[in-house]
Amino acid sequence: MTSREALPPTSVRDVVGFPWRDASLTTVFAAAIFLISVPVFFQAPLVRDLPGVSLVGTIVWAWLSLYLAQQPNTRNWGSLLTGFTWTWLAGSLYWGWLRWEPLWHLPIEAIALPIALVGIQRNWCKVGQFFYLGSLLGTAVTDLYFYAVDLMPAWRDLMQATPEQTESIFRTAIAQMNTPWGWLWVGICGSFLLIIGLWGFRHPSLHWRAFSGAVLSTILVDGLFWVAALLA
Repeated sequence: MTSREALPPTSVRDVVGFPWRDASLTTVFAAAIFLISVPVFFQAPLVRDLPGVSLVGTIVWAWLSLYLAQQPNTRNWGSLLTGFTWTWLAGSLYWGWLRWEPLWHLPIEAIALPIALVGIQRNWCKVGQFFYLGSLLGTAVTDLYFYAVDLMPAWRDLMQATPEQTESIFRTAIAQMNTPWGWLWVGICGSFLLIIGLWGFRHPSLHWRAFSGAVLSTILVDGLFWVAALLA
């Protein structure tokens, strides 16, 4: 028997599943950053125009996460997608129907917090639950910045503005941000997220790397939105 014949047969599932195998600290960290940053720009237009479709999409993510979590080779990826499912659900609900009131933002984003805490206590989908907590922490710090710099009125106006009105609203908001007080809070919030994110990164475990990726990517997403506001 040749060495080629001695090899076990390769199934389609083995080939397709190769990128999912053996989740490492690096790949989970990178995936957490991707799941926070890239889908924001995909879900935002979807939930604005088709909020019902975005909400139904939660079912798809939930099914996929549970399916992967039940497979030996993909359980960590399924766990991570479980946390992503919570963020997708919250984003669909808030940005689809409640985006006109910023005071509802954090409570809606925290809708799955009890499930995440129970999941951590019972060691169920721990990677995803920590990813969700990191995302929620980033959201809370971002909202804190909006409160501190008094950007909530601009938030409300922007959610109800016509395309012709958005430029003046952005201009007013940027003027408030581009002050010593605004820059002070940029430093406070950014430093806090950076410290917490790097602290989580130091822990050599998949769930802490997922947490770290979610926290640190908040800085990236907020920075991109700030640049977009400057260019608007």
